[in-house]
Amino acid sequence: MVNKVFSYVKAYRMIEEGDTVITGVSGGADSVCLLFVLLKLREKIPFFPVVVHVNHQVREDAGEDALFVEALCKKWQVPFYMVSEDMKAYALANRLSEEEAGREIRYRAFEDILLKEYEKKAIDLTDEAGKEAWMAKAKIAVAHNSNDRAETMLFHLFRGTGLKGACGIRPVSGRIIRPLLSVSREEIEAYLELNGLDFCTDSTNASDDYTRNRIRHHILPFAEQEICSGAVSHMNRAAEEFQMADAFIQKEVLAAKERCRIGEGLPLQLDITVLQKEDEYLQGRVLFSFLEELVPGCKDLTAEHISNLQRLMAANGSKELSLPYHIRAGKEYNILTFGQKKQESEEKDAEIKETGEYVVLIGGRLEVPGLGMVESRIFPALDTENIPRKTYTKWFDYDKITTSACFRTRKAGDYLCINKQAEHKLLQDYFVNEKIPRKQRDSLYVLADGSHILWVPGYRISEHYKVTQDTEKILEIKIIQDAKEERSHQDG
Repeated sequence: MVNKVFSYVKAYRMIEEGDTVITGVSGGADSVCLLFVLLKLREKIPFFPVVVHVNHQVREDAGEDALFVEALCKKWQVPFYMVSEDMKAYALANRLSEEEAGREIRYRAFEDILLKEYEKKAIDLTDEAGKEAWMAKAKIAVAHNSNDRAETMLFHLFRGTGLKGACGIRPVSGRIIRPLLSVSREEIEAYLELNGLDFCTDSTNASDDYTRNRIRHHILPFAEQEICSGAVSHMNRAAEEFQMADAFIQKEVLAAKERCRIGEGLPLQLDITVLQKEDEYLQGRVLFSFLEELVPGCKDLTAEHISNLQRLMAANGSKELSLPYHIRAGKEYNILTFGQKKQESEEKDAEIKETGEYVVLIGGRLEVPGLGMVESRIFPALDTENIPRKTYTKWFDYDKITTSACFRTRKAGDYLCINKQAEHKLLQDYFVNEKIPRKQRDSLYVLADGSHILWVPGYRISEHYKVTQDTEKILEIKIIQDAKEERSHQDG
């Protein structure tokens, strides 16, 4: 087991000498195995393990799991942190499934503890370069195994996915590493038994309340027993092939995209005749890539929308097509243009009234009641020196935005990144520190990327999204309002 995981870790350069590795340990079989194996790997690669246990407050006996993990860390002499948050309340407040809420809570906890570990050691780092070097060597290890990857692949395929989704869980994603992705759940349990290691059993894992549990308990076992022995192993080999194929195709997509692009900046335009000479599969990926420039994440855009765009390009004459996020695609002669719909529909008005959220329309204008008219555009980061200092015109690193940025009022769990060391502060705490009157906090609009707040207009932007020398594309947001409404505050 240790040699197999060591080879996998080395192949993907997951851990290197001197790294700090935040390790999520629930107390279950997978995470106990992960911690034990990591401590064995430390004999080969000197690094600093730190354990984080997250209590989601779902089970009455969850506190016993925390005590078990704490005792384990004391026995093995590993730093231990415990974080507790009500997952069901968080899911309700943020309109998420409980699975999504749990994931957000866990990864936010891991990042928070990483910052605490940095602060403990920061006294020895005297320059900015030293701080950045330390953060670059920080990792977050989670205990996904090959069965988890197979389950994720099926989950994505059942919902309808492209090649990227078919890859399932990746070995490395940013600072997140998955050392056990090369071993199966059966191998893990056998290894624990061989080494006499105890672990906790989460009663929620035995239920079929969650979709993944139904795949785990019924579909994969049936596949192994009735269709093909070794199905999980075969699916994982396929996932590796899919990942390599996706990386190759993405390079081809970017090259094809630049071949058919017309001009720079907005509106986004492409030459239809040039695009139609590309491979049919690449055409769809190129169109989706253009749409991602307008709406980061594009979560509501599907293969059907791309098919509609291809039919629009093939049609005779000048035509238009409405897409999610209030995007208008227009064909005129051999040019396809993406922009904002000319008129807001009743559907849009109903959506905003229902959600209270105003999705930023790249390259267009959007009126946010009580805030003003919002204009936005994306352009290449050719000059990062002359960043505007105006209170209501801000630049953001476009590639760091993960969802559809929108203006909305605050929600539970909202936070800002307040310094270059990525330290988080809850929006509630920020409002208190800025002495924003309580009665104004619920009506104040913020620009949000999920729970991460990009900007509190009139106050500051999140450090995480600030433009740097490494920024490739800039998102400019401008709020137009009467001068008398300007606040005296200057953004950080």
